[in-house]
Amino acid sequence: MLTKVLLILLGLSIILPSRSEGPHVELENGPSAHDAVYEPQPQAAEEKHSTLGKLSAATHILNSILNNYDYKLRPGIGEKPTVVTVELSVNTLGPISIVDMEYTIDITFCQTWYDERLRYNGSVESFVLNGNLVSQLWIPDTFFRNSKRIQEHVITMPNQMVRIHKDGKVLYTIRMTIDAGCLLHMLKFPMDSHSCPLSFSSFSYPESEIIYKWEDFRLEINEKNSWKLFQFDFTGVTNITETISTPAGDFMVMTLFFNVSRRFGFIAFQNYVPSSVTTMLSWISFWIKKDSAPARTSLGITSVLTMTTLGTFSRKNFPRVSYITALDFYIAICFIFCFCALMEFAVLNFLTYNRTKPHGSPKLRHPNIRARTLMPLPVSAHQYPDAFVCQIEDSDESDGEEGPSCPAQQSLSTGGIQRPGGCCKWCQKYFCVVPKCEGSIWQQGRLFIHIYRLDNYSRVVFPVTFFFFNVLYWLVCLNL
Repeated sequence: MLTKVLLILLGLSIILPSRSEGPHVELENGPSAHDAVYEPQPQAAEEKHSTLGKLSAATHILNSILNNYDYKLRPGIGEKPTVVTVELSVNTLGPISIVDMEYTIDITFCQTWYDERLRYNGSVESFVLNGNLVSQLWIPDTFFRNSKRIQEHVITMPNQMVRIHKDGKVLYTIRMTIDAGCLLHMLKFPMDSHSCPLSFSSFSYPESEIIYKWEDFRLEINEKNSWKLFQFDFTGVTNITETISTPAGDFMVMTLFFNVSRRFGFIAFQNYVPSSVTTMLSWISFWIKKDSAPARTSLGITSVLTMTTLGTFSRKNFPRVSYITALDFYIAICFIFCFCALMEFAVLNFLTYNRTKPHGSPKLRHPNIRARTLMPLPVSAHQYPDAFVCQIEDSDESDGEEGPSCPAQQSLSTGGIQRPGGCCKWCQKYFCVVPKCEGSIWQQGRLFIHIYRLDNYSRVVFPVTFFFFNVLYWLVCLNL
């Protein structure tokens, strides 16, 4: 038992010294490792001291120039007008709303002016202040005259900045999205071009106090951004500067014009192609027999209704202007062609079938007095003087011919007697309404149109007229 106690005490005497020496080893190795990792620490402390010195100097300068600064008064008040140099960068342009006559533009608006009260001496070249400190400085009260809605971006911080230079130059930058009005002249639609203005000026300072100017007019347009013009192509930008007189004074107004032209492809496939094809389809009735009234009537009515639908569809997303556009005129002419094609069959059907007399039973007609004297009386008539003498007349027209006899055939008929009621006076003068109309005497000095050949005339007149209309239409529209 004693032996076991001695062995335990010996083991404890060996373990305890080793544990007591461990921390001494770590302390010996610790400073060397610490010196290897944080060796530049004395130098960083010097830089930190220098940085703190610059921050304190900048804070002192900023506080000194803002302590006695009155942001309610403009620079140079009572001495000279403040000159504000404007620069504008377009982030996105579009879309352009035709119905509302407005467009959307996302811009970064920069204004530069000099404020002698903000001059300072020091090693700091400029101060950049975020949007929270903008309210402590005088800022031009610029507003956009034709804007409907303006959104200032505030995520994650207000997107505005002020840079103050040591010579008193101040740069104020703000990002905003503007919905501005754009008066669209749709007379030449869809071959139209527009200039959408963006006009701005001071709200309360007249021209005698604030002057706006472009310094080497330059508009930065980032074409790499996805502009939302869709149906339009951007063609350039122009600017004008003018003075507008108001009851509050004369204000200097600067206006930018964003010039755009419409892309023709979408409108062509949505309106012009269907209208032209529908018009040409209505001409198929000219090759259908005139006896097929249901086929020709349904084709004509369908063409007219289709053109009516296309005309309504073209005005669906369109401003309610009081004048007709180039597209409206084209669709109206196509509608007239389709309607005339339908009326052509109506006229043909009326002139050829309306006066057709049905075959009837023989009629008894009492001969007139002159005919009695010229006509030899039969023997029975001499024997019976009081007998009633009549002629049997067949009411059938000439063998299978439809329609009334024309003046030419009447003039060539036996005896040259024309029966009343054959043709109307107007038809007798200009038209022949029988299948075979011959007679040079009737045609002399008159416009001879064969009604039965009306389809043949239409097959030529309609396409040729439509072709020349298209040539004239596109020459006028593209050269305006």
